Amino acid sequence: MAIQLSEHFTYQKLLRFTFPSIIMLVFTSIYGVVDGFFVSNFVGKIPFTAVNFIMPFLMILGSLGFMFGTGGGALIAITLGQGKHERANRLFSLIVYSSAACGALLTLIGFLTIRPLSQALGASGQLLEDCITYGHIILAAIPAYILQYEFQCLFATAEKPAMGLYVTIAAGLTNIILDALFVAVFRWGLEGAAAATALSQCVGGIIPLIYFARPNKSLLRLGRTRFDASALKKTCINGSSELMSNISMSVVSMLYNVQLLRYAGEDGVAAYGVLMYVSLIFQAVFIGYSVGTAPVIGYNYGAQNSRELKGMLRKTMVLMGTFAVIMFAAANALAAPLSYIFTGYDEGLFRLTSRAFFFFSFSFLFSGFAIFGSSFFTALGNGLISAAISFLRTLVFQAAAILTFPLIWGVDGIWLSTVAAEVLALGVTMFFLKGNREKYHY
Repeated sequence: MAIQLSEHFTYQKLLRFTFPSIIMLVFTSIYGVVDGFFVSNFVGKIPFTAVNFIMPFLMILGSLGFMFGTGGGALIAITLGQGKHERANRLFSLIVYSSAACGALLTLIGFLTIRPLSQALGASGQLLEDCITYGHIILAAIPAYILQYEFQCLFATAEKPAMGLYVTIAAGLTNIILDALFVAVFRWGLEGAAAATALSQCVGGIIPLIYFARPNKSLLRLGRTRFDASALKKTCINGSSELMSNISMSVVSMLYNVQLLRYAGEDGVAAYGVLMYVSLIFQAVFIGYSVGTAPVIGYNYGAQNSRELKGMLRKTMVLMGTFAVIMFAAANALAAPLSYIFTGYDEGLFRLTSRAFFFFSFSFLFSGFAIFGSSFFTALGNGLISAAISFLRTLVFQAAAILTFPLIWGVDGIWLSTVAAEVLALGVTMFFLKGNREKYHY
């Protein structure tokens, strides 16, 4: 039986409702990892480095989908909680149409800026050309990429998180199968890997578009709408934290790459790429849970059900603590085998990656709390606090650490930067949660 937003959520029901969102984002991360595996093992170290080097820029463009998905999802959930179903559908349609249009514009911008940006970041020679080759193919699918991320959030708002999971699995399998076919069998190299990713993003973005455009059993359906500047402004402001988080993470990733080129050369960039692949999987648990709970929080805030809000926050703190310990233990246990999968062909690169894993794993003890804290305030409609948490966590704290720690500890300082940023972000999150208890009655 489907769980409704208006129900009382026990631990069991909370996990059941958020499970599809968690698996959905984990699966999305896994097929990104598979992409890296095929490039690293079948194409070569320099193309693998190029993928990791240009990916932050591509993720900045796609992150617009999270802004529309989280900011719009919260606004729609609050509207549903107020009993205004017709308005909720108009908002849903407006947000989807607007994000698709923005995606087309970003594709054009991407084509114009990818080469000068890659050169400015330090790419040259074959590394530069591989960045351009991979980036051009991915850019063609940016509108679908944005819709894919957006619908991952909105399926939960529509009370259809399982449907979102099925679409993500379909997109993931498309990428995995086409990677194996294009790269390992046909030997199309970097172009094959990029084409597999682009086609999988089209699957993830277009199938939900068709689903919501037709009669369906969810709370939402695409239809006629009218331009509402105020609603779009609220969506953008409310979702700015997730946009800021993704942009900041991508900017910081570029900064990591610049520092690693300086301190460890191309091997450092490749090792960092492996860390990011694994980190995406682990962080997806925290992000998926936060995405899954956001419509519940927004609905109960709109319905002024403070008792349920208190219960949600209390249960979440317990679950996040449990997830954190599991993630930390898993990261340490899997450090060597995961490093070997990607870098076993190069002994020096393998040792560098394994050592990086040891330091990096401590970040999982703290990161989930700040991720949820940012999502929590987004769901309450307070994009300012949400953005502050994300901005400090993903940009300010990490940038400060990545610029100073290597001066003291060298390459090890680069891996420790993320840990320091997550600890500071946890403190900021607790400060905001404590300071706003009376305002939101949680």
